Amino acid sequence: MKVVLRNPRREVEVAGNRRVKDVLRELDILPETVLVIRGDDLVTADQLVRDDDVIELRPVMSGGSEPRLSGTGHPRGEAASRSPLQTAPHASGTGHPRPDAAWRHSLR
Repeated sequence: MKVVLRNPRREVEVAGNRRVKDVLRELDILPETVLVIRGDDLVTADQLVRDDDVIELRPVMSGGSEPRLSGTGHPRGEAASRSPLQTAPHASGTGHPRPDAAWRHSLR
């Protein structure tokens, strides 16, 4: 079976007719770190792959959000409840109004 790995891109040949998790174990890859794709289908760790299959391993990418700083349920806390054009302290300490991102984007 051909296994196409991403990042960096390379191809390896391994024995098929076994479960995906066994192939990943042989390649020393944690199942939680990749998506396994055969053709246009996502393959789970318990599914069998055949000797004539080609599977692709794509790294899992995840993102996060800003940490919550208060009990308000908003990541930026109480400052987020202000109108975007109200005066809010800057890192510079000037206290000038900060227009929201949508307003700035509309000027482009």
